[in-house]
Amino acid sequence: HRKAIIFGIATGRRLDDALATLKLHNISQPDVLITGQGTEIHYAPNLTEDAVWGRHIDHLWNRQAVRNILMEIPGLEMQPRRYQSAFKISYYIDPAVADIQNIRQILLRNEQAVNVIFSFGQFLDVLPVRASKGLALRWCAEQLGFPLENTLVAGVTGADADMLRGNTLGVVVDNRHLAELSDLANIDKIYFSKKPHAAGILEAMNHYNFFSKALEDTTS
Repeated sequence: HRKAIIFGIATGRRLDDALATLKLHNISQPDVLITGQGTEIHYAPNLTEDAVWGRHIDHLWNRQAVRNILMEIPGLEMQPRRYQSAFKISYYIDPAVADIQNIRQILLRNEQAVNVIFSFGQFLDVLPVRASKGLALRWCAEQLGFPLENTLVAGVTGADADMLRGNTLGVVVDNRHLAELSDLANIDKIYFSKKPHAAGILEAMNHYNFFSKALEDTTS
């Protein structure tokens, strides 16, 4: 008998920060914890790291080359060391000075295959081309055997965009950073909730009749 519901969290935070936040808000440990914008995956019950994922995303990744290329870009400032990791280079960005598409083009011209993630109007993360929240989610679906078409994904900012696309059931639950997700507005399987935060997720569950679909899948 398969588990009816798998609970996962995907965040840009480091693992220790994510765990501290869960504890602070008295949230149960998820079955899957995707951290560092999709660069690390851990599984319950023992927070076992998916080492194969780490080897997978290392393909074509040259952290030092990326740092060197972006070193002199106006409007970019490296975040403190604690926010950096082996597969994530994190900056503060002033979008009025630094053009995100231009940064992508500079990296491409320098033969760096990467994902550039803009979020919350002020953060820029550069990841390996095989890493993102959405790619990590799809990897987990394959490893754990849950159907993406019955997976409800909640997002709030640009870092969640590729996780919301595709054949998942999506919900945008916070309109403060709506501009970063505006290109998703015409996608049928993405619901823009009227309520924020957890209330918006519950609203989307009702909209999609989520629990009935999940139970049907486990009994079919």
